[in-house]
Amino acid sequence: MLGAIIGDIVGSRFEFNSSNDYNFELFTDECSFTDDTICTVAIADALLHGADYGVSLHTWCRKYIHPKGGYGGRFRQWVLSDEPHPYNSFGNGSAMRVSPIAWQNLNADRMIYEAEKTAACTHNHPEGIKGAQTIALAIHYGYELRRQSTQINREDILNKFKKVLEFSGYDINIRREDVINKFDETCQGTVPVALWIITESTGFEDAIRKAVSLGADADTLGAIVGSIAEAIWGVPTNLALCAMNYLPSEMQRIVLMFYKMYARDIFPLDGYGDESASARP
Repeated sequence: MLGAIIGDIVGSRFEFNSSNDYNFELFTDECSFTDDTICTVAIADALLHGADYGVSLHTWCRKYIHPKGGYGGRFRQWVLSDEPHPYNSFGNGSAMRVSPIAWQNLNADRMIYEAEKTAACTHNHPEGIKGAQTIALAIHYGYELRRQSTQINREDILNKFKKVLEFSGYDINIRREDVINKFDETCQGTVPVALWIITESTGFEDAIRKAVSLGADADTLGAIVGSIAEAIWGVPTNLALCAMNYLPSEMQRIVLMFYKMYARDIFPLDGYGDESASARP
């Protein structure tokens, strides 16, 4: 979950001002959480309180109606509607918000079912649903790899992703020159690229930098890549601390509650909230 939030915040300042510089500064005053974080927190909140995913999304997004970068046109209409209905979207919004699902103690079939539910309240097109399910599976199998191996290489990731690719049918034989600076907001245009970036990366920060410097949909690609990278490599404490301090207190509380409930063993910020951790680095 924090992986998605970090990728979102880091990529936020490049959403409409892209850069291919790998060595960019990760956190600046121009960074902020965007709709990607709001929706991720909404899914986590729904899990924590047994709420309907759509209701939680609607509530949180109405509360934060003007995030940095705004909402997509049809999703904004959904948020503003008093009687929201799914609108057959296959945009990458379903994939960027699904990460909390993967941290429940679920088998793959049940997780696929829950991932569909997080998507279908808005993104009920088969491609929109598949995008969310694929990312949940990638996180699930990525964390399985982390538990099985201390030295993770590209071949390990590719082997673990075989089930993900068999499920999705995505082709991740991708060349950077074919996708650099290509802004594609669909699941089928974003999720394979995210999986490819993970296979080309050597750690969490490397994956985030590769995603954002691709010059595409920087915050959303960063969020999706970050959610998988967290499972495989973990989140560095300094990056987690930076990201948490961009969040309103009510979002911080959801994050803390979520890790305490579902993923205590991977939470990088024991003691967060102490005076020593209260200022943005």
